[in-house]
Amino acid sequence: MKAMILAAGRGERLRPLTDSLPKPLVSVAGKPLIEYHLEKLALIGVTEVVINQAWLGYKLPEMLGDGSRWGLQINYSEETTALETAGGIKQALPWLGDEPFLVINGDIFIDHLPDVTLAYQRVYQGEAQAYLWLVDNPEHHQQGDFAIDAQGKLTLSDEQRLTFAGLGIYHPQLFSQLPEGKQALGPLLKESIGQQQIQGEHFDAYWCDVGTLERLDKLQRRLVDIETLLPL
Repeated sequence: MKAMILAAGRGERLRPLTDSLPKPLVSVAGKPLIEYHLEKLALIGVTEVVINQAWLGYKLPEMLGDGSRWGLQINYSEETTALETAGGIKQALPWLGDEPFLVINGDIFIDHLPDVTLAYQRVYQGEAQAYLWLVDNPEHHQQGDFAIDAQGKLTLSDEQRLTFAGLGIYHPQLFSQLPEGKQALGPLLKESIGQQQIQGEHFDAYWCDVGTLERLDKLQRRLVDIETLLPL
């Protein structure tokens, strides 16, 4: 399975750190955020990763190289201007191929990736156009995004909404009819959810949207505390 890391955002709320770095290269506990993703993707058997780049994007290949230190092959999808999520995925399709692929936001942190085997099979077999992982609603997003019905399909119901974790498996056909250029993912997902074409599940591991300096500091303190408790 191939994967894509979304890394083209400007990161306004993480300034001044992002004045000189792409957001996924911001360091936490001594390591750029994106390196945690690369390590975890390698652990679940991913071998090829596409990283999109826009703001200060040249710094990503400078720091990450070709991915060989993680046992990965990294391809970089350069965006002259940020294409937003769906537009960025659309542009990267030539690298991602004809089979389902995993996409993860570059500015989140999770303790571990879920078992993606069943999700991949469902998308591969055509049971769904995408499979998304949802997390408990954080303080800054109490309204949530989507709900999950008894059959595991996502709905737009207002009841028991959870927050989209920025982690999903997609079939390339979901993006095939999109025009080239800047395209947001939200409208595309909502249209497909309305057609009952997206499945998902609740993901209960630790998850953090590292979107502000305050949340970055909170994650930093958590990781340092964990490292302190690890046996020598």
